[in-house]
Amino acid sequence: MSIEIIDESGHEIDVAKLSRLARFVMDRMRVHPLAELCVKAVDEATIAELNQRWMDKEGPTDVLAFPMDELRPGLVGEEPEEGVLGDLMLCPAVAARQAETAGHSESAEIELLTVHGILHLLGYDHAEPEEHREMFGLQAQLLEQWRAEAT
Repeated sequence: MSIEIIDESGHEIDVAKLSRLARFVMDRMRVHPLAELCVKAVDEATIAELNQRWMDKEGPTDVLAFPMDELRPGLVGEEPEEGVLGDLMLCPAVAARQAETAGHSESAEIELLTVHGILHLLGYDHAEPEEHREMFGLQAQLLEQWRAEAT
């Protein structure tokens, strides 16, 4: 698996931990071992520009997912498809504010956003109530497993 983590955010993020988390999620979701992912941490101005250009929304957001080869989670007993999973853009400044509101650490929020973004890259969405339950349930399960193994 090729996972590239780029930090251009001006915040200190644990690049090695983020890489391990991305690998963990991709392994659990049975993504092909040679699939590629790029996670880029950016500042608020950059994410606001991307949010406007690609989502037609004003202002900074926490995470944007840009899927490439439309890879989907692998099925048990089947060989997963090779390709480029895509790019995630994270904004640690927005994550820090959200973490404070949620009552947990900035690191925990960045972990949540990373898992959330990877699930989006794998085709999950939360526009409809059923999709929301499925995606957020899976997100919570992956974070719980990650935290259990990381300690």
